[in-house]
Amino acid sequence: MLSVSHIEKCYKKGGMFSKEKQMVLKGISFECKQGECLGIIGESGSGKSTLGRLMLGIEKPDSGAILFEGMNVENRKARLGKISAVFQDYTSSIHPFNTVEQAMMEPLKLLKIAKQEAQAKIDLLLQQVGLPPSYRTKYPHELSGGEAQRVCIARAAATEPKCIVLDEAVSSLDGSVQKQVLDLLKSLKTIYDMGYIFITHDIQAAAYLCDRVIIIREGRIEEIVHIEHLNDVKTPYARKLLEAVIMQQ
Repeated sequence: MLSVSHIEKCYKKGGMFSKEKQMVLKGISFECKQGECLGIIGESGSGKSTLGRLMLGIEKPDSGAILFEGMNVENRKARLGKISAVFQDYTSSIHPFNTVEQAMMEPLKLLKIAKQEAQAKIDLLLQQVGLPPSYRTKYPHELSGGEAQRVCIARAAATEPKCIVLDEAVSSLDGSVQKQVLDLLKSLKTIYDMGYIFITHDIQAAAYLCDRVIIIREGRIEEIVHIEHLNDVKTPYARKLLEAVIMQQ
């Protein structure tokens, strides 16, 4: 479904006129299958969010290619209605002057779905993410963090995409709310047969949701491992990440 091949990305260091560059991603290659939940784990600054922006076509790689069903994601037609996103900052993900209904209508308008069909879809999605129809008229400031992220997830699922990129989508939520949102994601995955790219620094959340994880360190893939073999990671860096989680428990 999604193929990432030999991706490299660098940014300028030290201001607009500086010629110095910092390599953020170095030769990243992997594939994500239809309906798979693939975790991308790494510490802050490892390059995982940059990789997420590249997969969404928000930025372009310096070299390499990202293909979705054989089409380059830089092509809007490859992404439209097929790849969605949910970001960490739910407070800025919904326009403050838009109601929940208006926010959820945005992706449906892009696909030119008839208004009556779109209204029915919004009712269904709100139900699926555990929010009553009365939330249609609420504004972002009237929502809790968990409720706002549920709306963002419902909006991302509105077009029934084949893949949703979730960039630290639960990291700002309290522990109990995190669990609720992860359960919601599991449920929606089953309903719509969607794949997820789950970008996180939280190994526990990845282990709960994902089929495989890619561990990234300083812009390179350190290890790719199936969840059932997570305790058998081989590289010292991967073991260090895993041990840090065990010590927190």
